[in-house]
Amino acid sequence: MNAVASSSQPLLRYAYYPGCVAQGACRELYDSTEQITRHLGIELVELESASCCGSGTFKEESELLEDTVNARNLALAEALGLPMLTHCSTCQGVLGRVNEKLRAAKTANPEYFHHIETLCQKGGCESLYQGTGDVRHLLWMLVSDYGLERLQQQVKRSLKGLRCAAFYGCYLLRTHDIARFDLAQDPRSMENLFECLGATPVWYRGRTQCCGWPISSYAPEQSFTMAGRHLLEALEAGADCLVTPCPLCHLNLDSRQPEVEGVIGRKLGLPILHLPQLVGLALGIPTEKLGLNRHVVQVETVLQKIYQ
Repeated sequence: MNAVASSSQPLLRYAYYPGCVAQGACRELYDSTEQITRHLGIELVELESASCCGSGTFKEESELLEDTVNARNLALAEALGLPMLTHCSTCQGVLGRVNEKLRAAKTANPEYFHHIETLCQKGGCESLYQGTGDVRHLLWMLVSDYGLERLQQQVKRSLKGLRCAAFYGCYLLRTHDIARFDLAQDPRSMENLFECLGATPVWYRGRTQCCGWPISSYAPEQSFTMAGRHLLEALEAGADCLVTPCPLCHLNLDSRQPEVEGVIGRKLGLPILHLPQLVGLALGIPTEKLGLNRHVVQVETVLQKIYQ
């Protein structure tokens, strides 16, 4: 992906790790990320040979497997000399945790570190993990690297009147370096971003809790009950939409919302937006380029508020 920065601002470049879900079930996340970064003059160098991070499941079988797979992913970004950027909070959590663990192991447990190196070499890695890189989520990049003041200057259509409820998801708030960007127990970065775009943040209890996706495959009733509780709380707090930085949360809250309604016995109809889709609307990017037609819960009520 290419982007052109303005002459008065430094070019921001990242090794882009889109993750699996954004290239499959949530293709609109991939498309909307491309749209907003190009619009803002941010260059993404996609790591096309990267593999799945495992979304936390690899370590249930083998921590060694998770560490080796992600050492290779991290090494791809290090070889470019760029920080890694992802728009998936699950990928952020896994890659950030492995990066922290292996970086510490380099001095505290060199035998394990070199074992990882050996496995990567056997797997054909051209570049070995050094522990010199950084992993950043799209949300943190917009708030801390690009900057909210600078972003506000790019707003073409204020989201004034739109009431947005954040849903952070588990991994983003439990990752290793959250303290550099936000408070794990009381985050404000998404709400600050909403205000930057002209929207009104909605505060509700479930915004920092689990959506239920991790247990949806073997305990769907419990999973959908969790999701339904959060959606009801957001609606009762007056939300027009819920915005999440995690595609797995999006799947449970949007694509499974009809099933959630069946479990809790209530009609919901709450639109769920990916973070870059909301940003894209404020930047004036056409809705069709943001993939808003791909959602299970239709977003017409959101668009009506913005374009009225």
